[in-house]
Amino acid sequence: MGLDEMNLKRLLQTTNHALVDPVTRRLARTRRAAAALATHRKGWRSLGLTLAAIFASSFSLAAETIPQDKWKPVEIDSIEIGYGLQITDVNGDSKPDIVLADKSTVQWYENPSWTKHVIARDLTERDNVCVTARDIDGDGRCEIAVGGQWNFRESIEDGAVFYLVPPSDRTQLWKPVELHHEPSVHRMHWVRASGDQYRLVVKPLRGRGSVDGEGPGLRVLEYVPPKDPTSQWEYKVVCDFLHLSHNFHVVNWDDDPEEELIIAAKEGVWHFDRQGDGWASRQLTENFAGELRDGRLPGGRRFIVTVEPMHGSSAAVYLQPDREGEPWEPAEVLSESLKDGHALACADYLGVGSDQIVVGWRAMNERGVPGIRLFTPLDETGKGWRESRISDAEVAVEDIKVGDLNGDNKVDIIAAARQTKNLVIFYNESAR
Repeated sequence: MGLDEMNLKRLLQTTNHALVDPVTRRLARTRRAAAALATHRKGWRSLGLTLAAIFASSFSLAAETIPQDKWKPVEIDSIEIGYGLQITDVNGDSKPDIVLADKSTVQWYENPSWTKHVIARDLTERDNVCVTARDIDGDGRCEIAVGGQWNFRESIEDGAVFYLVPPSDRTQLWKPVELHHEPSVHRMHWVRASGDQYRLVVKPLRGRGSVDGEGPGLRVLEYVPPKDPTSQWEYKVVCDFLHLSHNFHVVNWDDDPEEELIIAAKEGVWHFDRQGDGWASRQLTENFAGELRDGRLPGGRRFIVTVEPMHGSSAAVYLQPDREGEPWEPAEVLSESLKDGHALACADYLGVGSDQIVVGWRAMNERGVPGIRLFTPLDETGKGWRESRISDAEVAVEDIKVGDLNGDNKVDIIAAARQTKNLVIFYNESAR
């Protein structure tokens, strides 16, 4: 067997093995084989043609090995705005229900019939704007808090925070307990502290008395639930130096059970880690971000995805640096055609062992028909993505949450839509 023939055989063996590996490993092995061939003169032209064919096949097979997404939309209700969504077990039957903060009501939809139960009405004169729901006492049923009295421009007085005390029959009205609030209350989460303790973290959109991101910083507050939830709730300040913060997200990136926060703001994305009685902060990115979520690429590298700026047109991916404390690396701008980008959700919708990104936006005009898109990473670098449409103009997204709603081990999507005024489940029917 001639030298070139031997190398061609090795190249084909290498390529056949690489076909079952991740894309980057496949390409790396092909490149190493090509480098070996380059040292030999005979048959270079024919082998070069073979190599080109292998490269083309490698890219094609990479896309083919990732399942195509498929969704079945089911509208379950007509709504007014749909400011905030949560997926959680409300009644303790071990099935995930849907919680929605609409304009003047808070309600939950019972799985699997999706029967609506209104649990709060007209808490404030102005709109509800956010809701959080999570089982914080371990009884298998969620606790709910809601933010209201929403006024986008006002930052002196308007805003309200309520904890809702459930009755024995959770389909009936819950008792609202008003807590201290900051003006322009906008987002909230239940966050695990030490042990089995939880805190209610509430974030306003802007600082008290600030105008268009100028002036005092906003105060992110951490409330301590008392044994008697109808008594006074103590609170502490998490941070007070950010401006124009639209959304934040709960993460756990270290080895302790305490959860951390990532906050999107005019000053970029910031990470907050509980340290004793306070919080340590560090900046991850610099660009003005409105929405954010985190996920894992093929190979395990962590990423965050943002919508930039607030109510922005761009969805961008950043990669965790190799060294702690360094800025996160810009990887890819997924889209620059959003109009009022307003929701993100990361999960393994396709069952491939890594995460994909759902992006929702809400504007309805010629500059950007609203809807939902799915972005799927094609390799370990975070620089190659496949884009597909989940919805078009039938859904103008205000909020999105994801979870397995029908027990088939596939991640579904629930979308609340502002301008189309509907609540829609997208059941995941993607092949595995």
